[in-house]
Amino acid sequence: MSDGGSEHGAAGKVVWHEVPATTWPTAERARSSRWFSPVRLGPVTARTRTWVPAMVPWRASEDGVVTQHVLDWYGRFADGRPGVLVVEATGIRDVPSGPLLRVGHDRFVDGLRQLVATVRERSRAETRVFLQIIDFLTIRRRPEPATFFARFLALRQAHRDAARRAGVDGADDAAVRAFLAARAPDELRALLSPRELRDLEFGHREEVNDTHLPHIAALPAVLPGLFAAAAARAQAAGFDGVELHFAHAYTMASFLSRTNVRGDGYGGSPAARRRLPLEVFAAVRARTGPDFCVGVRYLGDEAIAGGSDLDDAVGHGVAFARAGFDYLSISKGGKFDDAKQPRVGEAAYPYTGPSGHECMPTVRSDERGPFGRNLPLAAAIRAAVRAAGLATPVVTAGGIMSFEQAEAILAAGHADVVAAARQSLADPDWFRKIELGRGAEVRRCKFTNYCEGLDQRHKEVTCQLWDREFADDATAPRSRDGKRRLLPPAWQE
Repeated sequence: MSDGGSEHGAAGKVVWHEVPATTWPTAERARSSRWFSPVRLGPVTARTRTWVPAMVPWRASEDGVVTQHVLDWYGRFADGRPGVLVVEATGIRDVPSGPLLRVGHDRFVDGLRQLVATVRERSRAETRVFLQIIDFLTIRRRPEPATFFARFLALRQAHRDAARRAGVDGADDAAVRAFLAARAPDELRALLSPRELRDLEFGHREEVNDTHLPHIAALPAVLPGLFAAAAARAQAAGFDGVELHFAHAYTMASFLSRTNVRGDGYGGSPAARRRLPLEVFAAVRARTGPDFCVGVRYLGDEAIAGGSDLDDAVGHGVAFARAGFDYLSISKGGKFDDAKQPRVGEAAYPYTGPSGHECMPTVRSDERGPFGRNLPLAAAIRAAVRAAGLATPVVTAGGIMSFEQAEAILAAGHADVVAAARQSLADPDWFRKIELGRGAEVRRCKFTNYCEGLDQRHKEVTCQLWDREFADDATAPRSRDGKRRLLPPAWQE
């Protein structure tokens, strides 16, 4: 899932919060509400302000192609007829990335065209469908220590000098590597640089600040064209628009971050950090034209030490709105910087630490609780955009689980669109049930992040409500291990 989280509460006292009871509106009340009213998103209009944000379900083929399971997944969400359905983070490069969708080559267009057609048919053409497009840098699994010292560590003079002081031939690479591999953890902390120690304990991860690497230095020259080509393929496939993924732990979010200290004019000051994101947007807009929706998902707060906060996000939001983005979708956290240490052989996962909890908080939380926790970020960004004389719609998400909650957000002017990932995963029909006055039939998400736990292990994402309450349905398609159903049960209007 793109909106990951963890089972662990933020720092401080941990409180268990029950999912609150709710009352459901009549069909007449729902259809006359703000949430079920149209919203203009640049060149397109969504029938309602209900929104399913991007979630990665791990159902593509190993080479990033749309499969029948992908079609079934998005078709099932389309059954609920949300105003907008955002398809998962889809890679803009033609590089191996496992069972994640890709759009980095023309050969992916036919499958994506099938996906769009499926959503159109299953939603009766009532749902707008956007493709979220993303770039990410290399990350490797945490290595065995012996492997790290034998193969991955680039020897420096300081390593050789330390070996010589211990009576080891500093000119003998193998001897130096063996010397380092035999050191205790406390000794290594003095012998390795912070980056080398991180590579050992977490696995190697590229950063936008690694401008000594030619391909990292070249990102500003390369990425606008890659994003623009990907957006053009999405347009050719029939999508209503693209959502530029500038959030969480990935390349474009890293350019926006205060941790970006590049000295080439693309890091440091807020304006310099926004420079590449705005150039990417300009390239996409120029390639796709004015009749194609281009929105952005970015962070209202990185929720890490030394990272960007709401002040940064407000400045980014106003700049994005002035540039002509068709909507701003606000998230929070989900960074590698505070992720938990992975097991040997596994890669770091950016939704396991405190910033991950802030991204997708659970019922095991602090005293603030998980429901609507991130709403103040969207509200502040929207207020600043409006104060600048701009009407760009703002999308909020995070712990949304009832009609009352969504309607109150819109009535207060905190956002223009209300999105729900986990609740929509629990019950893809919930928007339709509310609209028909049958809200009492909605399956309520438990906000335990069972789904995120599967995502973390790169297993097909499902919901505990399907797996447990409907486990005896022998006709349902099953996960690779045969233990879980891949789709929620059907619902009849």
